[in-house]
Amino acid sequence: MRHRTIGTDPATRREVSVLALGAMLFGTTTDEATAFALLDRYAEAGGTFIDTSDNYAFWVHGTQGGESETVLGRWRRSRGVGDEITIATKLGGRPAAPGGGFDAPRDGLSATAVREAAERSRERLGMDRLDLLYAHIDDPAVPLQETVEAFAGLVADGAVGLLGASNHWVWKVERARALAAAAGLPGYEVLQYHHTYLRRRTDVPGRWSPDGDVGVTDAQLLSYLRAEPDLALVAYSPLLSGGYVREDRRRDPSLEHAGTPARLAALRAVAAETGATVHQVVLAWMIGAAVPSIPLVGASSVAQLDESLAAADLELTPDQRSRLDAAH
Repeated sequence: MRHRTIGTDPATRREVSVLALGAMLFGTTTDEATAFALLDRYAEAGGTFIDTSDNYAFWVHGTQGGESETVLGRWRRSRGVGDEITIATKLGGRPAAPGGGFDAPRDGLSATAVREAAERSRERLGMDRLDLLYAHIDDPAVPLQETVEAFAGLVADGAVGLLGASNHWVWKVERARALAAAAGLPGYEVLQYHHTYLRRRTDVPGRWSPDGDVGVTDAQLLSYLRAEPDLALVAYSPLLSGGYVREDRRRDPSLEHAGTPARLAALRAVAAETGATVHQVVLAWMIGAAVPSIPLVGASSVAQLDESLAAADLELTPDQRSRLDAAH
């Protein structure tokens, strides 16, 4: 599998596969035996970038999360996995108490919460240093300077390598990076947002903001990434949880606009030309785009994972890319 570099500092940057594996449901909806089979297949295929979070998946059994990290830790130990696999995790979005729903209070991004959460993640994963740690969701109750310094402190202590942010407004990411740069501290180098071939309306109020969905890749974020090529974009939910092939999973107000049928038609035409599935074309389009991203795919079976893995070797022609890009 092809690889790309994330991060700039030789001491912390990583070479990761162009396709990442999401472990969100490992230990809950996906049992441990299936999770191990998926992880083994991914590693066998040359995959080296696995994503989790300290709050996955609290909503399944009414916990605070941690099941996914725990399963990943057991897999790492049982297989003798070391530095060859990059593990990314997140903090800040864990419910403050068991049983809390999506709107319940979170641990947040205070200095104390950041230190404690990172230590818990290292213990569950069995890692002396977390390869990549994201601020999962914004915490407007905490001064940004405090969060920036707390994350940088983890790097200085050797507890974390790379830093990232997910589900923040672009202006907040830029402000955090500017604060870090002014103080000579490490800042966010990897951004994780929802991104896919279909374009969502971003003015629809989201869970975290009445101004729109803060977690969706939009024109502002793409423009920012063009201007900052050292930043890497990791794209979650690239296949819309099956929405490209199942209409019942595509019933989303943010996708109900005139551009969706046009892009679906272009996608299906290119899939027919290549002999690939629509999922594979979506992933290949993302990997090789002018603003490239690292698709973060989930799977509940090895067969599903194999379909995604094949996309890493799919090369679209310039004409196919042009038609996909132009559809709107």
